[in-house]
Amino acid sequence: MKTKLSSNLKKLLASTFAIVLLLSFSSCGTNVAFQNSIVVPAAKGSVKVTKDSNKNYSIKIKITNLAEVTRLQPSKNVYVVWMETDQSITKNIGQIKSDTGLLSSKLKATFETVTAFKPSKVFITAEDDADVQYPGMQMILSTDRF
Repeated sequence: MKTKLSSNLKKLLASTFAIVLLLSFSSCGTNVAFQNSIVVPAAKGSVKVTKDSNKNYSIKIKITNLAEVTRLQPSKNVYVVWMETDQSITKNIGQIKSDTGLLSSKLKATFETVTAFKPSKVFITAEDDADVQYPGMQMILSTDRF
């Protein structure tokens, strides 16, 4: 009985280890912190980039303490998320909004998108219009190259 229990326990542990190993490989990705912001010094955040089974790149951004864009000097209308590709092409990948709800203890923002281009850097600017083709001068957050 003791041998059978020991054998079953070994199988269970081996199976558990294999599952954990498999999950860790399937969720591999690059997680990069934003550099400290001069414009919004309290803002902190990170970018997670993962490659999916279709060879696209999923980009997920989480930020805390992001001031409302209208409170910046000069005031702007939107935060725009930009990506620099591994071929040095800069692309507008969308707009980010802060969550300032009644139950929110901190100013939070999230952003998710999928792109066929491999990102090498992600940054956020404050803009008057979300559809701008080129980033403006008011850089809010930026990652190093990854």
